[in-house]
Amino acid sequence: MGNSNFSEDQIKDLYDTIIFHVDVNSAFLSWSAVKKLKDEPGSVDLRTIPSAVGGDVKSRHGIITAKSIPAKKYGIVTGEPVVKALQKCPKLVMVPGDFATYREYSHAFIDILKKYSPTIQQVSIDEAYVDMSGTRSVYQDSETDGLPFPLNVAMLIKNEVRDTLGFTVNIGISCNKLLAKMASDFKKPDMIHTLFPEQIESKMWPLPIGDLYGCGKQTAARLNSIGIKTIGDAANCDVTMLLAILGENAGSYIYTSANGIGSTNVSGYYEDAKSYSNETTLKTDLTADNYDSDIDSVLKWLSESVSNRLKKDNVYGKTVTVSVKTGNFKRHSAQMQLDNSINDQASLYNAARKLSDKLLLGDDGLFVRGESVRLVGVGVSKLDDGSYRQLSLFDQLEMNNSSFSELDHAEGNNVISNADDHKMNVINEEKEKALSQMAMSLNNKYGKGTIKKGLT
Repeated sequence: MGNSNFSEDQIKDLYDTIIFHVDVNSAFLSWSAVKKLKDEPGSVDLRTIPSAVGGDVKSRHGIITAKSIPAKKYGIVTGEPVVKALQKCPKLVMVPGDFATYREYSHAFIDILKKYSPTIQQVSIDEAYVDMSGTRSVYQDSETDGLPFPLNVAMLIKNEVRDTLGFTVNIGISCNKLLAKMASDFKKPDMIHTLFPEQIESKMWPLPIGDLYGCGKQTAARLNSIGIKTIGDAANCDVTMLLAILGENAGSYIYTSANGIGSTNVSGYYEDAKSYSNETTLKTDLTADNYDSDIDSVLKWLSESVSNRLKKDNVYGKTVTVSVKTGNFKRHSAQMQLDNSINDQASLYNAARKLSDKLLLGDDGLFVRGESVRLVGVGVSKLDDGSYRQLSLFDQLEMNNSSFSELDHAEGNNVISNADDHKMNVINEEKEKALSQMAMSLNNKYGKGTIKKGLT
């Protein structure tokens, strides 16, 4: 547990708002390790050896999505190509992703948090904010290891996750979400750290500016180039200089965050996905020579994968993106906004093919520049629930015909399989009824006479 530069009694007295950030240590790797130990008692614990989750284990393609602490000692980092990681550590044990297991353990993890507070904001599959404000009277007398509130509750949560689920978490404690998040990223694993305003100068300011939550690599490099090396440098510099260099939004964020200012709103719900996407590393690089023969199968598979996820969640999207990674590992993308939101494979594929042609075969396409492509991705964003889709008359007829098809195959009720004439009469009556209802609905919405039934 991180040391304070003031007493725990002061923490208790100074702050009514108490927020935890609880983060599973190397979640995917930990969950894969726990499952392996459960399925194969006595097997090696992946967390104790150089191991990683990522990509296609057999083909050695893809990127590292999680790694063990021993793997980290070899310089292996999340997001790097599997091939590069294996060069650093040839004996690296690779395991495939297992999202069914990840979802199972994620739900169990969140269920434990809900036992301690009614307000939980899950921000990803393996991390959540817990608002402990107002719970002091409930927990202040239940000391754990001699710790007062809120450290005692954090210890209870940390130990219950470890002892019942078999994996560890880090817990950061503060009076706002930013500082709690920063605290949970301190020394790992299985640790509790505090980062209250009085501790910012000693605990946060000495850290590299790139460690500030929300400060990306490019922003950090830009700040380093002008002499801002640490979070403290950014906190104490002239804010107008940051605004001039980074722009108003980014400059303001870096300055306020470096000074420990953050939101205290724990929303209490899991934020919906902002986009759906999938990508694949190709077994053979895509070039101008094999593009026509190879691209269709890749885009159709990716479109089907994304479409299935959209349909599962009953979500539609209006912006389609195609991204590629070239042989030098640089990413390029193209996107288009559709007139109507979609979630079906055919529409997604058609849009993706147009974007792919433009990105790779266009006047300034990547193939024209002599590039080759090793990875292709398809994504959908600007999501909605489908309630604003502009259904055409043909969409309505297709929906009705679908219900007629179900009626045609029904047994009993109004349709008798061996009485074709009667069956056709029933179907025609249902069609006429559906068309009349549709026409009435459109006329009521857009004015009388919008839809007129023709004579047959």
